[in-house]
Amino acid sequence: MTANAEKESSGRSELTTEPRDYTSLSREIWELAREGTPRIQFLRDISRMLVTVSGCDCARLVLRHSQRQYRCQYSVNPVETFDSDVASLDVDASNPVTWSSGRNEALERICLDIIAKSFNASLPWFTNNGTFFIGRTKRHGTPEVEPSTTTDPLGIAFDRRHRSLAVLPVDAGHDRFGLLQVGSCEENYLDENTIAELERVAQYIGIAWTHRRSQVALRERVKELTCLCGIARLVGNSDLSLEDVLAQSVELLPPGWLYPDIAVARIVLDDKVFATPGFEHAVQTQKAYIESEGWRQGFVEVGYTVVRPQLDEGPFLTEERNLLDAIARELAAMIEEKKAEVEQANLREQLLHADRLVTIGQLGAGVAHELNEPLANILGFAQLAAKTPGMPEQSREDMGKIVNAALHAREVIKKLLVFARETKSDRSRVNLNEVVEDGLYFLGTRLQFATVEIEKRLDDKLPDIIADRSGILQVFTNILVNAFQAMPDGGTLTIATDGRDGSVFLTIEDTGIGMTPEIRKKIFNPFYTTKDVDEGTGLGLSVVHGIVTALGGSVQVESEPGKGSRFVVRFPGSDDPDEREDASGD
Repeated sequence: MTANAEKESSGRSELTTEPRDYTSLSREIWELAREGTPRIQFLRDISRMLVTVSGCDCARLVLRHSQRQYRCQYSVNPVETFDSDVASLDVDASNPVTWSSGRNEALERICLDIIAKSFNASLPWFTNNGTFFIGRTKRHGTPEVEPSTTTDPLGIAFDRRHRSLAVLPVDAGHDRFGLLQVGSCEENYLDENTIAELERVAQYIGIAWTHRRSQVALRERVKELTCLCGIARLVGNSDLSLEDVLAQSVELLPPGWLYPDIAVARIVLDDKVFATPGFEHAVQTQKAYIESEGWRQGFVEVGYTVVRPQLDEGPFLTEERNLLDAIARELAAMIEEKKAEVEQANLREQLLHADRLVTIGQLGAGVAHELNEPLANILGFAQLAAKTPGMPEQSREDMGKIVNAALHAREVIKKLLVFARETKSDRSRVNLNEVVEDGLYFLGTRLQFATVEIEKRLDDKLPDIIADRSGILQVFTNILVNAFQAMPDGGTLTIATDGRDGSVFLTIEDTGIGMTPEIRKKIFNPFYTTKDVDEGTGLGLSVVHGIVTALGGSVQVESEPGKGSRFVVRFPGSDDPDEREDASGD
């Protein structure tokens, strides 16, 4: 049980002294309920008005609703004080509500009789409606009831200073759910007419309490629905990114809570934080986790920058907990949907890319076959012509250029056939370290004229792969040549191999000019090149991609302009070449 005590300035003289009758008091109580006044303020105002109008020294209320018990006391003797608290009820207990504040079994029995309507109206201290009061005669109490000795200021209690007191039922319709107690230090202060007026006020309190809860619930429900609808509209807007939705959603949260003027909110997703101004000053918060694909990706949190009294969950309502959980679920569903959209877009792009590769491959294979025969004739006749006796030197040089051009064209056709997978693949066990050494040897002449420093980090325990050795050599040399061309002013080239998790990895990293994200997305497209016309065909990396994927491997590229590029080629490893060859279908 958490208590909230509010101390005010002392003395009844500071209360409103304007004469008011009980009818105007009932109207004011109803007005407070109609406005949906917050619970603590509502209890404080009606108990204060009760003391002011009745002239009593103290007013206490004990009210039950659902699984909660609310208690308050307003007193002006010896000083002006207001205390209140709220407690959860034990639903398994036969009598979950304790009406009195002390260990006075007789007083508790009287309270239970009033609530259960089982009182004896023939006794002089009961009215026909069930109100228990003493003070209309010179008797100061009943034989069984003694003044309470508890230090608990809340609940129904008999104070030794009070010579006149009454305990009245609070109900709405047929539901009797509370008790009102008033007390005075004056003997015989409460007469039958005053008790009758107080009984009517108690009924108004019961009706107003129920109406106020309905008003508050309706108002909060409207705010909750407004918040949820706003977030739903943001989620449904396909033009907004995930970050935009979260940034705008967090602004919709504070108005949905009971105290919007002091409410702040934040949404945390992975390493991104979206918060309203002042959230760092929150002193009371409630949180709901955003769970997607079985794990927590973030949370939604709402807080108050000023301490508020205890309600259902700290200063928060049960409805607000439900709202926060619903928002977290909505955001989790949106995150999964956004991720699904990205995955679908990537899949569509991959399918389109695969379709383009198939089309280009078929075209390339046809063109290569058509060009092979005339190209062989050109090469053969050019070589024969170059051997003609007495040919002028200039003509002999021109014939050499024709031969070189024909040889270059033949290499292009070979690449087209590899890309189109029209060449026969002879797979065997291949050691990737040996391929690296052979590739560096073949490019030795070219490397001599490059101001590039080469660092090798080869795993001496590297397992073999099952592949066509010439194809793997082509993969290595094609990437290596691209790396050299990316470092026209020199740099460092790092070549590394390693084996892990059943795969063999080749990593080639340069410190060259790098690539933009737009270029990086296109480098495996056939005939795409950033080089001049006479420097490249745009087939080198396409061939790399084709050879590696045909083996069941993959190529990952990391690059940033001005910071170089890093190619990581993964080949499936195998301890059994026969099984690998059978699986390849060759």
